Amino acid sequence: MKITTWRAAAAAACAAVLALAGCGANGNGANDANKAGVTGGMLTILTSATEMDLDPAKSQGLPITSNGNIFRRLTAWKITEGGETKVVPDLATTTGEPSDDGRTWTYTLKDGVKFEDGTPITSKDIKYGLERSFADSLTGGLSYHKTLLEGAQDYHGPFDGEELDSIETPDDKTIVFHLNAPFGDWPWVASLAGFTPVPQGKGPASGYGKKPVSSGPYRIESNEAGKQTVLVRNENWDKKTDSVRTAGPDKIVFKMSQDSSVAAQSIMQGTGEGRNAFSASTVPAAQLAQAQANPSYKKLLTTSSSGALSYLAINTEHVKNLKIRQAIEYAIDKKAYQTASGGTIAGDIASTLITPGIAGHVDYNLYEADPTGDVDKAKQLIKESGEAAPTLKLIATSDQAELASSIQTSLKRAGITVNIQTLNSDVYSDASTNDKGDYDLVISGWQPDFPSPYANISPLFDSTQIGNGNYNQARYNNPKVDALIKKATETINQTEAGKIWAETDKTIMADAPVVPLLYSKNTFIHGSNVTDFIIGQFPAYPDYTQVKLASKN
Repeated sequence: MKITTWRAAAAAACAAVLALAGCGANGNGANDANKAGVTGGMLTILTSATEMDLDPAKSQGLPITSNGNIFRRLTAWKITEGGETKVVPDLATTTGEPSDDGRTWTYTLKDGVKFEDGTPITSKDIKYGLERSFADSLTGGLSYHKTLLEGAQDYHGPFDGEELDSIETPDDKTIVFHLNAPFGDWPWVASLAGFTPVPQGKGPASGYGKKPVSSGPYRIESNEAGKQTVLVRNENWDKKTDSVRTAGPDKIVFKMSQDSSVAAQSIMQGTGEGRNAFSASTVPAAQLAQAQANPSYKKLLTTSSSGALSYLAINTEHVKNLKIRQAIEYAIDKKAYQTASGGTIAGDIASTLITPGIAGHVDYNLYEADPTGDVDKAKQLIKESGEAAPTLKLIATSDQAELASSIQTSLKRAGITVNIQTLNSDVYSDASTNDKGDYDLVISGWQPDFPSPYANISPLFDSTQIGNGNYNQARYNNPKVDALIKKATETINQTEAGKIWAETDKTIMADAPVVPLLYSKNTFIHGSNVTDFIIGQFPAYPDYTQVKLASKN
């Protein structure tokens, strides 16, 4: 199955911020800031965003972050006491009932689910909301369903009166999806923004994101670009129908255009709104060092556990000799890379492709060596290759300069010369994903859209994802791996699928197309009166739907 739409924005962002703490890391269920919240008060979220377009058809937002309190979908993410992120029913009574070997998925809506005006949410509202995401005027949203649903490639939205026949609504409580192939991860896809219900006939092609209709515990009171977005309680949300969201604060205010350094400083000092606020950005390096050195500030930090992958991609179309690629695996000083990234708080040293917190992850290391590398082994492999030690071109962003330097120094020890080309982030993103592949090495990172090996492995190693703006930056093409990816994707039993994904991971690493470097971590800061600040095993961001205040004042 060819899937060509992935989190491009996140991948590009990862490349730009790896020097600080990585982009996307998994969390620890213990990072919950005491879990002693009350109901009431006003929570402030400080964000660097200059506006909030909340149109679900255009959103790549995680179900647990900014729009998680406004919108509900068929399924949702729930963090367990042990920190595992699971897919659970939300508007639907189950996570989906498969039939036809996983090509058909059926959902039944719960009783009593309503929009903010009290109107019942029906299956037709979910169908219409999903159909909106196909409109040519509404771009940028996550698009897994656009390649999975039958007939979707020729569909362009509902605004001309057309419907997508592969989404059936036999009655107001039932919705049926017909896929073009079996797909075991459909319950995760049904949790994404495109599955937000939109009242039929509403949600025009433009402007809906300013004040969309709420189906969650909060509705939008105001939304001023550059200033703030204010959420207040949705009186027609019924907690009895929602096992996920706690709806603690009476009001949630997103303060926009906030400098992340200033925001962190305000929170540490507890001045003004800082006591009842948290920052949506990871803590900048300077403030992170300051907070770690001060016990009063340090307790306001929450750091995710190991998770999302930082890696060095080796262009297999250029570096064709397996022995040379294996030599690179051994020559890299991962400890030096970790130090350049900010130390142990930036992440743990990696050896696998499927990251911790995702089903199918198995600890192993095909290129076992000291964290500083095995230079002698690398030199031996170069000798066995029958080639001279190569000269390689490494592309990186300016923010990755120190990281690139650590790679250059590592490989020099084995006689491999690395020439670094520094690019701005936009040029870097294009250069690393276009059809030319004019590089030998590239530093990158990957945060999947949902905690599945499919979203972790397929975009980086499926041969259909080479070039054309996709993220197989190693230009890796192995028919055996393509077949394993297809087999795992179409396996509905997730335990069995996990075994196939683990085999896929090891099969890829035997070809050495990338060097896993770190399972990255993110660190966030919250005010002294903020509690229930939870980061699960996936993703590396706080769950906005759980956050409360310790007291109303």
